[in-house]
Amino acid sequence: MAALFENYDRRINQIQPLLEQYGFTSLNDALDYCIEHKVNPYKIVKETQPIAFENAAWAYVLGAAIALKDECKSAAEAAEDIGQGLQAFCIPGSVADQRMVGLGHGKLAARLLSEDTQCFCFLAGHESYAAAEGAIKIALNANKVRRQPLRVILNGLGKDAAYLISRINGFNYVQTQYDYYTRKLNVVSERRFSPGPRGEINCYGADDVQEGVAIMHRENVDISITGNSTNPTRFQHPVAGTYKKERLEQSKPYFSVASGGGTGRTLHPDNVAAGPASYGMTDTMGRMHCDAQFAGSSSVPAHVEMMGLVGMGNNPMVGATVAVAVAIEQALKPATH
Repeated sequence: MAALFENYDRRINQIQPLLEQYGFTSLNDALDYCIEHKVNPYKIVKETQPIAFENAAWAYVLGAAIALKDECKSAAEAAEDIGQGLQAFCIPGSVADQRMVGLGHGKLAARLLSEDTQCFCFLAGHESYAAAEGAIKIALNANKVRRQPLRVILNGLGKDAAYLISRINGFNYVQTQYDYYTRKLNVVSERRFSPGPRGEINCYGADDVQEGVAIMHRENVDISITGNSTNPTRFQHPVAGTYKKERLEQSKPYFSVASGGGTGRTLHPDNVAAGPASYGMTDTMGRMHCDAQFAGSSSVPAHVEMMGLVGMGNNPMVGATVAVAVAIEQALKPATH
C-alpha cells in the first residue's frame, strides 16, 4: 500500500499517539470528522499553495481535528491546536523539530487573530518584501473574525528599496528621517500608490538599526517576522532584539518571530561557519530574540520539507493556519435564527 504522505515512516510514530489521544483511529478518520463539521483543511491547504506536499495537507487535517474536538471558542484558540498537529509532523531530530516550528506557526497565527494584536510588521532585509503579497492575504482573512482590522506594515533597510516596493505593490510609502541628536523620528513625506487595502499598508525604509527601531515604536508594533537573507545580521535581527528589550522596559507585549532560512541562502561565513546544525550567526541571533523561529523558505515547499517540517512554504503556511482557524471558529459558532 502506498504511503499516505512523504516521509511517512519517519513521522507516523509521533502522529499516531496524538490521533489516539483525541479518539481517532487514523488520519482519514480525522478528515471525516472535520468534513462532518463543515471544515475541509485538506482542501484549504491545496487552495492556499497548490504545489504543497501531501504531508502538509494531512498535518492540517490533524491540527483541525484536534481543534474541533477541543471545541475551540475562537480562531485564535484553534490556531494553537493546529500548531500541535504541525509539530507532530516534524521529523524527530530535525531543525524544525529542535526549533518547535510547528508550535511556532500556531502561536503566530493565534496572535494575528487576537484582538490584542493591532499591528503586524514584516521586518525585512528587503528580499522579504516579496512576502508582502502573503501579508495582504493574511490580514484580509484574519479580519473576517476580528472586530478591529489588523494593521500590516513593512520595515526594511534602505529608503530607495522601500519606495520601489511601495510603487510596485501599491503600498503607502512613508519617508522618514531619524534625528540622531534628539533620537526622534520625523516623517518627511507620504505617498500612497493605490486605493483600497494595499494602500493601507505603510512601507518604511530605514538607514540603520536605530531608525528601524524608531519605526517600530512609531507604529506600536505588537508582532513581527524577520526576513531570512540579505541583511539579517545588519538589520532585522538587531532591530527585533533591540525593540524587544525596549518594549519589555515599557511593560508592553511584543511577539517576535525569527524566519529560519537555511542552506542555500546567503552563504557567507556568518551564516555557515557553524555548519548546517545551526546555520551560524543568523540562526543564533534569531534565537536570542524570538518567541518562535521558523525554518526553511518563505515560499518553496521542498526547502521547508528539508528542514523537517512539511512541504509548504512558511508564508503560505501562516495563511493556511489563519484560514483553517477562521473556518473552525465559523463552524463552531452557534447557529443564529
